[in-house]
Amino acid sequence: MKLLRLNTAFYSILSLVLLVTSCKDKPDANSNVLAMANMGTAAITPKKQLSQEFKDYWYNGTAEITSYKLEQARYGEMREGTAVMIYVTEPFLPDAQVKADNNNKSNIPVLKLNSTKNYITGIYPYSIMTSSFYPVHDNQHALKLSFSSQEWCGHVYAQLNNKDDFEIMSHSYFESEGDQQYHLDKATLENEIWNKVRINPSDLPIGEISIIPSLEFIRLTHKEFRAYKAITSLSTVNGISTYEITYPKLERTLKINFQNEFPYLIESWTDTFYDGFGNNKKKLTSKATRINRITTPYWQQKSNKDLSLRDSLGL
Repeated sequence: MKLLRLNTAFYSILSLVLLVTSCKDKPDANSNVLAMANMGTAAITPKKQLSQEFKDYWYNGTAEITSYKLEQARYGEMREGTAVMIYVTEPFLPDAQVKADNNNKSNIPVLKLNSTKNYITGIYPYSIMTSSFYPVHDNQHALKLSFSSQEWCGHVYAQLNNKDDFEIMSHSYFESEGDQQYHLDKATLENEIWNKVRINPSDLPIGEISIIPSLEFIRLTHKEFRAYKAITSLSTVNGISTYEITYPKLERTLKINFQNEFPYLIESWTDTFYDGFGNNKKKLTSKATRINRITTPYWQQKSNKDLSLRDSLGL
């Protein structure tokens, strides 16, 4: 009888411990954490607080649009063109992984970057666009990336979704690439770096790390879609910070130059790599230099009278 009472007491204490532990592990509904249950993973990562100047700049009902003069390496030669970077905040649905149409407590606020490039190769044009959706709280990898390239030979499309791992979908008119679907272990994404620069450059990864190169570079150079060893650094000279990524195996170096004070405006970048195929292959440096920058609700400006805004961007 005494043993039974001891066993009963033991299990009562054990149940209490488990209950307390269970309650303690469960985040408070108002706590400053982001539960990733909707993303298919149990990870819970603390949010980083948004400053008032961040809120004033990025939540004022406009987008930031910056135009650049582009010198793009393609097929072993330099091409002239333009690039445009459009940054805007919006709510993101974690399950469907698209922009949310309505307010919902499960929405994740993101800083979206739509980056475009347009240039001519001989007789035919290239039109490229990459989209990256990165949480403004800077507490996880980009939630989604998408890339498309159109030219007269055909078009290619790739998409990365952040789930339990990175889910990749890629379509191409090349037989060797065709329609592909596969998974990658999570690693730093080169595409998300452009968002991190604008949100919190002091948190950029420094040193020797694994990085998945940009969707544009992978698709247009026909490299294997995976993480590569990279050496990264951050330096500042005369108010301009430079984040540098060097991929030894790819023989490629990307440098992003941005103002070292908020809102960390990107002024220019260079991308040095071996471009072209066969006898035309040579080491070239693509460059982009800022033309102009405006903040405006561009989605409302689709009338012919708004064409002058393109002039202000030098487009």
